[in-house]
Amino acid sequence: MPTRLICLTSTIALLAGTAVADMNFNRIASFETVNNMTDGADRSQESSAEIIAATENGMTLVYTDSPLGVLGVIDITDPAEPQALGNIALGGEPTSVVILGNQAIVGVNTSESYTDPSGHLAAIDLSSRDQAARCDLGGQPDSVAMAPDGSFVSVAIENERDEDLGDGRTGQLPAGTLVMIDIADGTLNCDSLRRSDLTGLAQVSPEDPEPEFIDINDLGETVISLQENNHMVVVARDGAVVSHFSAGAVDLQNVDTREEGALTFDSNLVGVVREPDAVKWIDDDHFATANEGDMDGGSRGWTIFNKDGQVVYESGMTFENAVIQIGHYPEDRSGNKGVEPESIETATFANTPIVFVGAERASVVGVYDVSDLSAPVLRQLLPSGIGPEGYVAIPDRNLLISANEVDLGPDGGVRSHVMIFEYAEGDAAYPMLTSAGISQPNGAPVGWGAISGMVADDDGMIYAVNDSFYAQQPTIFQINPSSTPARIVQAIRITRGGFPAQKLDLEGITLDGEGGFWVASEGRTDRVIPHALYHVNAEGEIEAEIGLPAELMAVERRFGFEGITKVGDTLWMAVQREWRDDPENHVKLVSYNIKTEEWGAVHYVKAQPDRGWVGLSEITAHGDHVYIVERDNQIGSAAVTKKIYRVALDQMQPAPLGGDLPVVEKEEVRDLMNDLRQLNGYVQDKVEGLAILPDGTAFVSTDNDGVDDHSGETLFFSVGQF
Repeated sequence: MPTRLICLTSTIALLAGTAVADMNFNRIASFETVNNMTDGADRSQESSAEIIAATENGMTLVYTDSPLGVLGVIDITDPAEPQALGNIALGGEPTSVVILGNQAIVGVNTSESYTDPSGHLAAIDLSSRDQAARCDLGGQPDSVAMAPDGSFVSVAIENERDEDLGDGRTGQLPAGTLVMIDIADGTLNCDSLRRSDLTGLAQVSPEDPEPEFIDINDLGETVISLQENNHMVVVARDGAVVSHFSAGAVDLQNVDTREEGALTFDSNLVGVVREPDAVKWIDDDHFATANEGDMDGGSRGWTIFNKDGQVVYESGMTFENAVIQIGHYPEDRSGNKGVEPESIETATFANTPIVFVGAERASVVGVYDVSDLSAPVLRQLLPSGIGPEGYVAIPDRNLLISANEVDLGPDGGVRSHVMIFEYAEGDAAYPMLTSAGISQPNGAPVGWGAISGMVADDDGMIYAVNDSFYAQQPTIFQINPSSTPARIVQAIRITRGGFPAQKLDLEGITLDGEGGFWVASEGRTDRVIPHALYHVNAEGEIEAEIGLPAELMAVERRFGFEGITKVGDTLWMAVQREWRDDPENHVKLVSYNIKTEEWGAVHYVKAQPDRGWVGLSEITAHGDHVYIVERDNQIGSAAVTKKIYRVALDQMQPAPLGGDLPVVEKEEVRDLMNDLRQLNGYVQDKVEGLAILPDGTAFVSTDNDGVDDHSGETLFFSVGQF
């Protein structure tokens, strides 16, 4: 199936000659889960939104937060302005939640050990926040599901294995099981608890089923994924097994299987077991699985099964390939399970049945039109927070909600978020940059990420470099910014002697005026990566290397060049932060004359940081000025300084190194904070690229850190004319 992104359009209306706006999902709000902590609480504690549910009227969200041992509650009466309603303590680890009337039905894990698992199902009144009912489960609960008619709930009792015990494989008792509990008079009837034996079904460890995720269809049938057992089971409401079958295996072509600092996609994998995690019914006969993998597998995609075991659709590599094209591929997970599809949600929006596929490691949500179950169509990829774990769709309000579990703490890291997407008329806001339309010689997509310095050419094209995250694959990307989204149209690999160039930390690029480039390597002397300038020809081959002079090396710190631009015969480089001889909050703009080979510098005064640090990340010449990006290293609500300044060229009169340097005056051109909020996510920290076209139109990009402890989002946008 095609992997390009396609907007939802009413074909019938177009054929009838009626102009109809596209309908798309776009993020309208993000909620930081630490905001549900009470005043005075220790906000440095880890918080995590995992499984999420909505009340029947769609006005309130409830999510599990296992690190804090609470349910978090959010008011989304106005979904664009979510409001904190606080946390509800549970006395254990919440694992899953569903909503019954005004009650949250939550599985609570209280296990003391793997060999002595325990837990209960609690009904929490959302008004009083009191416990209305509690049913002992006799084991460790994982997923909870409620029948569509509200007549009963099912609970997957996983009794998970100890992965550090022996070889870490299944076969560790007690075995998992399925529990069903009836609902009577609007509450749990604990006396009705019954168990469905799942042993003896799977080929993998039949004595030790580990049910992972469940869902219930309109017939009252519970579908269960036995993830580590690579098996699927369908159970009737009376506990009888309707069907069961192996989840099977797939062969994958053009896969990146090595974590080597390059996006290669040149390996093949044979017989990869799916090991599904989340499962959701599409209709009474078909369900979709997210094939995350765990013990032995993970097929990097998702599947539609008939409940008799027939595979109706298999995504293969097409989902991961689409993720690769938008820069969200997690290279550091190549040796594991790639993007790791973990979550599934199904719903019908505007008469279109949709499957939402969440990739845990890529932090994206795939939106698939499944009108034809045998040929789903990928309509969009949505940016999520880090580590999407759970989803809930609210079709009556045209909303999709994602719960993102990763919390990187208070010291400059992004916190866990709940994100809200609305289905409405309008263009898809994301992605802003894609490599769709080009491929590698073997047919694999062109991967990219960690975009750093940029420069514009006279023909309207923009060139960008990736940084040292891809140390084995330094690349110059040619970007057409006139497309929506902007498109990478060529990837030029930087080579030395015909081989991928080593020991580069590229942070800046400019044109040499003769069809080639000058690139700046920030360098890390503690990693034997030199601070240097490189002259690169149009094919990417390094033709010359220019190291820093002794006067600079004597005072350098590891903060090297973060941008490069060319004015006449002079290259100007911005140094990120102070070196040893710089006054506080002063950084150098370093010059190098290509003809005379003379070095010089001026001083630039940067902002005083509120917290963390402030530094320079780009320099670009245009007209009578150089434009400089100045940013702090803060993210989300802690971000303060993300600005573009300019300095008149007549001030750029470098003094010889080793003496007093003239201090240039800067003029603020644009505060980028609102630009960085345009996708209604959290503010990204790394504004790294600035390119200005001949007509003065300026483009800005952010660095996604190669999707390492990062959501993968890359913002690429115009800020108008300078």
